Amino acid sequence: MDTGDPSRPALRSVAVVIDHGVSMFELAIPCEVFGIDRSADGIPPFEFSICSPTPGPVRTSIGFHIVATHDLSALETADLVIVPPLGVNEPEDACSSPQASPEVNEALSRVLQRGGRVASLCSGAFILARAGLLDGRRATTHWFHADAFADEFPHVELECDVLYVEDGPVVTSAGTAAGIDMCLHLVRQAHGAEAANGIARRMVVPPQRDGGQAQFVRTPVREAPARTLAPVLDWARGRLHEDLSVTRLARQAVMSERTFARRFRDETGTTPHQWVQRERIALAEQLLEGGDLAIEEVARRSGFASAAMLRHHFGRRRRTTPGAYRRTFSTSA
Repeated sequence: MDTGDPSRPALRSVAVVIDHGVSMFELAIPCEVFGIDRSADGIPPFEFSICSPTPGPVRTSIGFHIVATHDLSALETADLVIVPPLGVNEPEDACSSPQASPEVNEALSRVLQRGGRVASLCSGAFILARAGLLDGRRATTHWFHADAFADEFPHVELECDVLYVEDGPVVTSAGTAAGIDMCLHLVRQAHGAEAANGIARRMVVPPQRDGGQAQFVRTPVREAPARTLAPVLDWARGRLHEDLSVTRLARQAVMSERTFARRFRDETGTTPHQWVQRERIALAEQLLEGGDLAIEEVARRSGFASAAMLRHHFGRRRRTTPGAYRRTFSTSA
């Protein structure tokens, strides 16, 4: 499990565990993120395998079959093992009551014992919890199943209103598209923003949504520019080095501050301040990766008052320093 750099986790090989009743949407997420060779675009390729207790045809939750090409022995060497919902037999029950065999549970436990990482998609968190891998840890799952999860697993600290949760070597995501956010987060962690952004562009999805962002937003689809804050967000992205207080943003949106804050939360699932900080950190990452600007200049261009402020916020969100991040991910290096 040596990465060559203790500041980032290894992510070269990825295994997905499937069994009868696997949910196809969640299975497709790691296949799209990790299973496609994008090395021609400068993105590191992954060793990718789809595993089952018994290789061969596996019945999906909606009735047709797919073929698992590997048995569970691939889990013994994978850097990351991903678990979608399993054991779902009816279309209307997809993500409702996933079950895994004792053989799968034991294999997942061995992944953590040897220093690997395990992640779940949607209600695949039930599988990790039933294997005892979430006891005493923070985790999330699809909001629709949060009550059932909390009742069954009182020793898990459930965070039911976020996109994904990382607790040590275990990562859990909420429903459907939140799994994409989690997988891109893992790519960004191991290989940098450029790799994650490259995959996101190919998938035509946002390159980064923080794990703490709300699962449920009241206006998840933009209907028309006049009815959303999209123009204000685009305007703000071009001025991250300037003052972007709620007062100024609300003025640009031609709204009262109270109305603007409420609309912002409804449309983005976060607060204006948190959104601006996230965008500034993302810009700082790009500047650190793509050039040799002094840390003070990176701080200025990304909207932080000083290098000290950049280090403070970067450390809180990325758990490393700007200098260490540059040494790890700089394209010039």
